[in-house]
Amino acid sequence: MLFTLAAGPMVAGVIAFILGKKFGRPVRDYFADLAAVGELALLIYCSYLELNGTPVYFIAKDMCGLGLSLKLDGFRIIYGLVAAFMWAMTTIFSREYMAHYPRTNRYYFFFLFTLGATVGVFLSADLFTTFLFFEIMSFTSYAWVAHDETKESLRAAETYLCVAVIGGMVMLMGLFLLYSITGTLRMDELYESVSQAVVADPSVKLRVYVAGGCMLFGFGAKAGMFPLHIWLPKAHPVAPAPASALLSGILTKSGIFGILVISSQIFLHDPYWGFTILVLGVITMFTGALLGVFSINIKRTLACSSMSQIGFILVGIGMQGLLGEENALAIRGTILHMVNHSLIKLVLFMCAGVIYMNLHELDLNSIRGFGKGKIVLTAAFLTGGLSISGIPGFSGYVSKTLLHESIVEYMNEAPAEMYGTYKFIEAVFLLTGGMTLAYMTKLFVAVFLEKRTQGTGQGHAEVYSYDAGNGLYDESHDKRRREGYYMNDQSSFAIILAALGLFVLGAGPYRFMDRLASLAVPFMNGEGFGEKVNYFSGGNLKGGLISVSIGMLIYFGFIRTVLMKKDENGNKVYIDAWPAWLDIENLIYRPALQHIIPFVLSFILRIIDRMTDHIVSLMQRTLLSEIEPRRPLLYGNAFTHMTGIALDKVEELLNDTVRKKRPKHVNYEKKIVLSVEQVFKTFRLTSRSVSFGLMMFSLGCIFTLIYLIYVLVMHIS
Repeated sequence: MLFTLAAGPMVAGVIAFILGKKFGRPVRDYFADLAAVGELALLIYCSYLELNGTPVYFIAKDMCGLGLSLKLDGFRIIYGLVAAFMWAMTTIFSREYMAHYPRTNRYYFFFLFTLGATVGVFLSADLFTTFLFFEIMSFTSYAWVAHDETKESLRAAETYLCVAVIGGMVMLMGLFLLYSITGTLRMDELYESVSQAVVADPSVKLRVYVAGGCMLFGFGAKAGMFPLHIWLPKAHPVAPAPASALLSGILTKSGIFGILVISSQIFLHDPYWGFTILVLGVITMFTGALLGVFSINIKRTLACSSMSQIGFILVGIGMQGLLGEENALAIRGTILHMVNHSLIKLVLFMCAGVIYMNLHELDLNSIRGFGKGKIVLTAAFLTGGLSISGIPGFSGYVSKTLLHESIVEYMNEAPAEMYGTYKFIEAVFLLTGGMTLAYMTKLFVAVFLEKRTQGTGQGHAEVYSYDAGNGLYDESHDKRRREGYYMNDQSSFAIILAALGLFVLGAGPYRFMDRLASLAVPFMNGEGFGEKVNYFSGGNLKGGLISVSIGMLIYFGFIRTVLMKKDENGNKVYIDAWPAWLDIENLIYRPALQHIIPFVLSFILRIIDRMTDHIVSLMQRTLLSEIEPRRPLLYGNAFTHMTGIALDKVEELLNDTVRKKRPKHVNYEKKIVLSVEQVFKTFRLTSRSVSFGLMMFSLGCIFTLIYLIYVLVMHIS
């Protein structure tokens, strides 16, 4: 059944493509809905069996060389269900959102294909299986980013693919090195195998770190970890909104899945590895929030937010390594923030999709005021925004509280000289939480509270209206748009159900969130956690309130004053104040890959080429100077030369005896060479003629055979 969960959606993608070609959009769309919901139902059934004591696994030893293996456990159940649920909701939402898009058959093909690959990643039991599905997922999701085929989308897709391919190849090097050390890539065998290898030869530890670094590079690239985050802010604005929700909410978690495997199976309780992940997490967390504060594109802001939240998750993974066996808070905060972020971005990106399919705009100045009076959209966006901002009473507050408490716990146990470092990390954590609230407040106020102003793209709102009868947009049906219609019932269902999931998690942290966390603890080799966290104690509420206060200061003191100005009409508008040149991709990566690295490599190769020439020349003047160089033959080859000499000796003998009065002088060597060349020339001409004739004969036979088959088929029919 597990292999069906991975391969089934891929087969469904092919069928959906064929159905779209043969029967059109409605049949294909309903089939895609059925496939996504069926995947969710089958995964629920498999999870039920696993949780009730029936092992569910799949092993194919000879498939793809090293074999494939899939399994279910608590963590895999959680993220398999999260992935399937998100795909089911976005598939339903895609029916309306993609109605006005071209090339939708291609979209659904890659959409379902990526579902199978992503589920394969989360169910994988060894790193080779993870790598295989990981690469399939990277290539199929490329089509999402490039779907519009505009200049911007193709460039963003190029960046996405480049990061994915380079990351995948570096990851593969790490897997090769790890396999050479351990002899296995099975996740549940890695810790013991690495420990035995290090005990047998302590110098192996360095190779383990190198292998781990290579794999971290590959998985971190997909997760959006700094400095490999460059694809995130560019891919999301150009991809269709359902794809953006999945790119942000679930595909980044496939990278986190790999980092969790490395951290909890290879470097379990390793403080050096933990500190490295912690530092990368803090930088990623803060940088993403900073970009979000400056962004004025709603989908780009949400993409930057995803980068920042990935940083929060990495902080939790880093704290797991630092806290060692006392890492229960960090484990619980990590898994819960992963789940929260996935569901939050599902809600927020679908809300952004509703805005875009009505206005065809993403700039805050063009979409401001659109959400006024739209109760469902407002409630859903507000739920996601408050949750991701860590407001008490919402699910994001619970996971961020656990992460914050893990920092505080270690800060009190760390050496005295490191106390200031972790105090600084805690301050950045709280500051980033405040920045999150600031940019989410900016989005909510702009879309749902501010009034629409002149010259902000109002006219786009009534260009497209939805015709539920044929699933297409038609300009002649704008009456319902004026009456307040902005999304159909299926889209409303998907958004409400996703937002409801967030609300339930936030309303029942002990009943739902703690139980989810307990399921995932064994996957990360964590210890049981006997204490009950008082999420709403004074100490925990204090951290949340500090972030809220910082967020309000940033919003009113920086965004409303520095990042807004009056235009020529006297309207206050949002400005893009981020320096255009401060783009890591254009500033560092592209110049390095396209100019610097090729120049350096060509320079090195030129030096090697010159050195080789000098070495050969030196050998000719020294070691080989005594050797008499062989003079080249004037005519022909060694055979004709020896034959010519023999005939010349015979002629010389004849001239001295029989033909003494009438001697002949012929250069037989030259004569033989000319004769041989004439023979070969004739042979070549003949062979060419024969070859040409044979080729023409073969072509004639082929066309004759095709004609005979055609006659036979027509005769039978």
